[in-house]
Amino acid sequence: MFGRKKTLNEELAPTVTTDQEARPGAKNRPTPKRREQEALNKRPLIVTDRKAAGQQDKAARREAMARQRAGMMTGEDKYLPARDKGPRRRFIRDAVDSRWNIGEFMLPVMLIVLLLSFVKQSWALLLVFVLVYGLILVAIGDALLMWRRTRRKVEDKFGSAERGDAWYAIMRAFQMRRTRMPKPQVDRGRRPA
Repeated sequence: MFGRKKTLNEELAPTVTTDQEARPGAKNRPTPKRREQEALNKRPLIVTDRKAAGQQDKAARREAMARQRAGMMTGEDKYLPARDKGPRRRFIRDAVDSRWNIGEFMLPVMLIVLLLSFVKQSWALLLVFVLVYGLILVAIGDALLMWRRTRRKVEDKFGSAERGDAWYAIMRAFQMRRTRMPKPQVDRGRRPA
């Protein structure tokens, strides 16, 4: 009605471009209808197949936990819990892991003491008493000496020790080396960097 009239050639001409006519940088395809695009994005709010959704969720959680555990094993700061993050805590971990600690032998010795406690002989009970209290006192003394040396190193490197650093170092010293998390990054006898 309004506008120019189409000629017969314009009506018969193809509107879709072919591969030979594809222009670089152009989309080279028709724009999808809005209804089609919205239909592609529609998902139900409540999943109809709960069993499949649960399995999918469980697999995603398992994968995330495996990624976090692998990161914790290697000591990546991103995956560590808040108590283990930061260069100061890494330095303390390395200082504790670089030496032999008497506290890490507490669990194996306590298992031997437990077995000895079943023997109802006076010599065995005396040995249990000496081993338990003697080992506890020696391990506490060793941990305190370790912290004094480590605190000096921390103060030299970071300025001052923060609250909780001593407890962090001592608790790590009382764990068996194999069970420490994050895993020890330095060998025994090497100085922490």
